[in-house]
Amino acid sequence: MQSIETLEEFYQRHPVDNQKIFAENNTGQGHFNVFRRKHCIQRTPFSRLDYYKIALVIGNGKMIYSDKQVVIDRPALVFTSPSVPSSWESGPGPQQGYFCLFTQAFIESNEHKSALNDFPLFKVGGSHIVFLNEDQLAFLSAIMGKMMEEMDSDYAGKYNLLRNYLHIIMHEALKITPVSTFETNTNAAARITGQFLELLERQFPIDSPEQFLKLKTANEFAQTLAVHTNHLNRSVKEVTGKTTTQHISERVLKEARALLKHTDWSIAQVANGLGFEEPAYFTNFFKKYTGSSPVMSRLASA
Repeated sequence: MQSIETLEEFYQRHPVDNQKIFAENNTGQGHFNVFRRKHCIQRTPFSRLDYYKIALVIGNGKMIYSDKQVVIDRPALVFTSPSVPSSWESGPGPQQGYFCLFTQAFIESNEHKSALNDFPLFKVGGSHIVFLNEDQLAFLSAIMGKMMEEMDSDYAGKYNLLRNYLHIIMHEALKITPVSTFETNTNAAARITGQFLELLERQFPIDSPEQFLKLKTANEFAQTLAVHTNHLNRSVKEVTGKTTTQHISERVLKEARALLKHTDWSIAQVANGLGFEEPAYFTNFFKKYTGSSPVMSRLASA
């Protein structure tokens, strides 16, 4: 399977007119952009994204996931997240609508608690497609159109407004019953990988110094999932292109950065919460992946 597609790779792959970048390294508030589906690719590679995507699809096609396929033969909202590998296959006829892409930092607006991990339409193993009637299509098309207009505006608070539009779309989708019938692909590797990723994400965020990670190694995850460690490792590598240990380390590192930036906990408290027996072990881990110590990272983000 192709490696995870980054935002940079997306912009290289799509010959779109609107290429405005809301850059995370410049604003600290993440990335957002919205497009018309006039340049819809016939078939996208089966992969995971390192960003989130919501598409208002008007046209025929098929969404392909590891464990299911969903035929789209009427207007629909399609939700894509970093946790769920997928691909799109266009059907006959024109492709219209809109799509927006954004990072977790954008939708959460610098808040430590996750606003996306528990959203049903992005969760591993859930439904990711909502079919629309005429009224729902008209309303959501209008919201997406407003997003397009706002991206070209000079309004100082436009990204806050865009964030609100995004929340409206997500909540409107929850009011509509998601699709519940699928063509099922019996893929044991995808199934166990999805369970592992959901179990990993469920341990976060760390809310207090008294809370700590209970599952820290591939072996501990395998025991909880009642599978052999080798089977879990093979499955995760096959589906995501990364090892089980890589996924664990990346998620722990992400949480470490958040705790160092958004709390006043001591390095020892952060280390303990993330499952390190000694602060020195945490410091070595952090320096290995970032090239900087936790103390220097905290000072740089202050």
